Amino acid sequence: MVFRTIATTAAILVGLALTGAVAGPQWDPVPVTDHLVPATTDTTIGGVDPDADIGTVGEFEVRETTVTIPLDGAVVQGLLRQPLGEDGAPLHDRPGVVYVHGAGTGKSTVAFIESATALASAGVVTLVPDKRLDTYTTRDRDYVAMAGDYERSVQLLRTVDGVDPDEVGVYGESEGTWIVPVMQAQDPTIAFTILVSAPVVPPRQQAAFAVDSYLRNTGVPEQVFRAIPRAVGMQLPGGGFQYADFDVRPWLEKQTAPVLVVYGTADPSMPIEQGARQVIADTSVNGDQAPVTVRYYQGANHGINVPQDGELHVHPDFARDVATWVQGMPGTAAAPPRIAGDTPNQLYLASAVPQPRWWGNGDIVVGAVIVGIGLLVLGPLVWSAHALVRRVVLRRSTTTAPRLARGLRSSLLGLGLGTVATMAALVFYLLSVARLALDYQRDDLVVQGGWIVVRLLGVATAVAGALVIRRVADARAERRGGADVAVARGWPAVVTFWATLAGALLLLCTLAYWGVYQLGI
Repeated sequence: MVFRTIATTAAILVGLALTGAVAGPQWDPVPVTDHLVPATTDTTIGGVDPDADIGTVGEFEVRETTVTIPLDGAVVQGLLRQPLGEDGAPLHDRPGVVYVHGAGTGKSTVAFIESATALASAGVVTLVPDKRLDTYTTRDRDYVAMAGDYERSVQLLRTVDGVDPDEVGVYGESEGTWIVPVMQAQDPTIAFTILVSAPVVPPRQQAAFAVDSYLRNTGVPEQVFRAIPRAVGMQLPGGGFQYADFDVRPWLEKQTAPVLVVYGTADPSMPIEQGARQVIADTSVNGDQAPVTVRYYQGANHGINVPQDGELHVHPDFARDVATWVQGMPGTAAAPPRIAGDTPNQLYLASAVPQPRWWGNGDIVVGAVIVGIGLLVLGPLVWSAHALVRRVVLRRSTTTAPRLARGLRSSLLGLGLGTVATMAALVFYLLSVARLALDYQRDDLVVQGGWIVVRLLGVATAVAGALVIRRVADARAERRGGADVAVARGWPAVVTFWATLAGALLLLCTLAYWGVYQLGI
């Protein structure tokens, strides 16, 4: 009996491993072998005309003014920062910069405070608009339409007293760098663009790259990486998310203004070498009309912040360099060195995410879990309801009570509880790993120990499944021998038996899909 149970369990585990292997794509990112080498560690911007009027950070007092920006069908507020002369009046003929937010919400009163203030104190007029949120959700967003909204801020800044309307550019960070090239392509009079922590690749590819990088930093087992293309590559539940495949490269090819590309070398979420290479390549497609300058800042994170006195602040050289680059036009636009700063180290390329074959629709993935759990609950509910009716309503009934074969009830219970427990443990494990990854932390007890617990629960569930198979085989053998034995006697028992099997099978296949039963296949 023990040997047969072990053999059956092994067969189940192999079957689930094969199911998981063929049910979706594998994950095999391509390593970066040709790394960028900055010309110098000094990020200072060259090409400055000695006669140019270039202010330094902190040189001027800054006046902040709240402005109203009318959009198509909405109105947002913005925060205008102007450098002031000794007479308290705004400086004249100054360049201007409009800020474009990254992902999430964006209030002008809390976003880009240090950067926008520092630039203004160096002589650059800055405008940080509120992000428009009535057309922006997690499920739906339109980068081309958003470019049109931010263009209204550009138009407003050009009319501000003291701003040179021919020297207004745009600063985008993270998600905003998918928007900024659209703006410059649609409005070639935008004088320059600044791309900070630019993904460059489509959002789906960037998401897969970021997840891979975060998981590697967290130290998860190799088996967990298989979930990346299956989660990121599928059509997410409920539809939408068309922007996940937005390609900014055709817009980069239309750039005509100078581009400053900035990354922090401590940012694991962006392809910091690949992104710079791609911007340089794409902006050269139609000729050398859009010179590109690239800067890497040592120890800086996604927002180009570094720890200072126990807090995060903008890298001290960043505002200096941006202010010099903006105010030194046109001399600084193509001045060497093109690439400077800390040496980046991107481990893998961000590339197209393999699409799941069978379970590529997220509604099916979620539906399988819901239906599976529903079936596991259905059997006991039907059995309990039938028993209640027999006892309370049909008190004198002589009908035979439903019954399962000897030992089958406990085996089915173990199978049902095991699949639910393993699924719950997997979800809890993934959420715990995500928390650690986003906090840039490692915890081997959670990361390694948690995965062992999940897989042991999966094995225990497979053992319960093997016991179910053995109980059914024994009952059928006894029946063939002439005994009055049935696997399930009475319709409530039949419903319970088949509902539990079907529900457990759905959950087991789901667990196999997400890698719980990998055996190196």
